[in-house]
Amino acid sequence: MGKRIFLFLTTNIMVITTIFIVWSLITSFTDLERTYDTGGPGLGIDYVSLMAFSLLAGFLGSFISLAMSRYIAKKMMRVKVLDPDGPLSSQERAVVEKVHRFSRAAGLTHMPEVGIYQSSEVNAFATGPTKKRSLVAVSSGLLNHMDDAAVEGVIAHEVAHVSNGDMVTMTLLQGIINTFVIFFARIAAILVSRLVRSEMQTVVRFAAIFIFQILFSILGSLVVTAYSRYREFHADRGGADLAGRDKMAHALRSLKTHVNRAQVNDRTDDSAVQTMKINGKGGMARLFSTHPDLDERIARLEEK
Repeated sequence: MGKRIFLFLTTNIMVITTIFIVWSLITSFTDLERTYDTGGPGLGIDYVSLMAFSLLAGFLGSFISLAMSRYIAKKMMRVKVLDPDGPLSSQERAVVEKVHRFSRAAGLTHMPEVGIYQSSEVNAFATGPTKKRSLVAVSSGLLNHMDDAAVEGVIAHEVAHVSNGDMVTMTLLQGIINTFVIFFARIAAILVSRLVRSEMQTVVRFAAIFIFQILFSILGSLVVTAYSRYREFHADRGGADLAGRDKMAHALRSLKTHVNRAQVNDRTDDSAVQTMKINGKGGMARLFSTHPDLDERIARLEEK
């Protein structure tokens, strides 16, 4: 899940920034600003027009990010997609069979793409624009460091994310966040541009919008990560329904053991850093974590 959210948020920031630049070039930045900046008394903003523009651009950016999610994930993580009808190793065949078995049990009518990416991290993720066009990918580190029962629990958890439609719900949430990011970024940019000479206002406003959109997007990601932590508990329960509670709990304990081992050894390699995404963090860093603490996840799962 950490991979999925990180890739989605990164793609979304790039997409809404690109939309802003391309839209400004096509329509002329000055003409675009005049649609909601009336130049009247006070701030001189037509808030209805600005909100309409923000809604359109915000949800457009969010849905473009969703449409690109599977492609971006495969390219950035260098995922090797496994052809179920092609030649596969015994390990690859086992991963495909697990994903397909749990997908059928979850009631999915279209099997997700299945992939493996080479990394020492102990991780897996699911992504894709729809249930029919989803991807479940596991790291080579996960397969090499976990036993079969734990791997089943992790894969069942990821299939549960697909079955729950978490990416689509995340997209709608991101669309709302994008709307407010664009809305308030432009208000802030107008305020900043009013502080400089008139001949510099257009350049300053363009730069300010660019900067404020990125800053507000980072702040908005706090809402997305909070939702992500909430959905992890649902995916744990879904994974327990598919693979069995014992296997799901075993998978979480195995992850915890791996994290603890990395902390004891004071490791700073990719495996240790990436595994922390699964475990969550303490203090202020917890606000940006996509996952709750593993102890809390285990306790929630066992109390059901």
